Amino acid sequence: MIALVKRPQPSKLWTIATPLLAVLITMVLGGILFALMGKDPLEAIRTIFWDPLFHEQFASYSRPQLLVKAAPLILIAIGLSLGFKAGIWNIGAEGQYIMGALSGAAVGLALYPMDAWFIFPLMVIAGAIGGTLWAMIPAILKTRFNTNEILVSLMLVYVAEQLLASAALGWLRDPDGNGFPGSRNLSRIDSMSNPELIAGTGAHWGVVAAFAAVVAAYVLINKHMLGFQIRLSGESPRAAGFAGVNAKRLIVFCLGTAGALAGLAGIFEVTGPAGQISIDFNSGYGFTAIIVAFLGRLHPVGILLAGLLLALTFIGGELAQFMLGLPSASIQVFQGMLLMTLLAMDILVNYRVVWTSKKERAQ
Repeated sequence: MIALVKRPQPSKLWTIATPLLAVLITMVLGGILFALMGKDPLEAIRTIFWDPLFHEQFASYSRPQLLVKAAPLILIAIGLSLGFKAGIWNIGAEGQYIMGALSGAAVGLALYPMDAWFIFPLMVIAGAIGGTLWAMIPAILKTRFNTNEILVSLMLVYVAEQLLASAALGWLRDPDGNGFPGSRNLSRIDSMSNPELIAGTGAHWGVVAAFAAVVAAYVLINKHMLGFQIRLSGESPRAAGFAGVNAKRLIVFCLGTAGALAGLAGIFEVTGPAGQISIDFNSGYGFTAIIVAFLGRLHPVGILLAGLLLALTFIGGELAQFMLGLPSASIQVFQGMLLMTLLAMDILVNYRVVWTSKKERAQ
């Protein structure tokens, strides 16, 4: 019989190996899913993971898109990982992402048609503030009334989506848009645009911010007392209390930082790749970033790599929809499989699989 034996300490080897194993198992499960849909599983997996990077026909477009798609995922996941490490479960990054985009875009459009160098930096600051303030709602309710931050942050996503629809249909709608929903195209306004910094790479200011967030998070977690407090609170809240860690202050910091980074992701996206506030502006980055955070083991460098991998599934998924006729929902299921597989494989981190006899089981 097979039994699970608790490890004295989590396995460092399996901590590194399980994400890689989860990706491989997800490919197999995804291949079965695609086969049940009547598609060639090998062709589908190749189209998602190989063609965007190495196919001559698609690589010239897909490679720059890798950074474009990865930047918001990495920014949001870095913010979420700080809270997750501390045992603070912010599930509402999608709403904070939306509010950052709305706040920053509103500031820029309020100054239209002014053309000045300070407008874009002002929009970025407003985006960060918008995301932070939205995250402060569950933070304050948690610290003052001990509410559940999971439910509050998640429910606020739907409020943000309604505000997004209201803005696209009303108070931010383009007056010259012939009645169509959506704001002015910010990417076409020089003082409000977030263009490529190096032509052909896809790198814009959001990509720079994402890499800066990775470096800052690494230093914070590994070199700063606050990072130690975050790790201690997540591993042993009682010990953190004895060590003098202010739990309420930590909640506000983690949720506020996550909101600011999600808000930055929103404003960089709306001034660059998306271009405008629209009803369908939110593309699920806030929820996908949860997968990125856990796939990256809540480690900044791991999150960087996981963000690139999930961005690849976005690009490859779009390619598979176009080339193979796969529905978009199947790609979302595929991404969800990755998280579920990773969580299932985590058992190997904390437990050893052993063969036991009847006598050993009785003992």
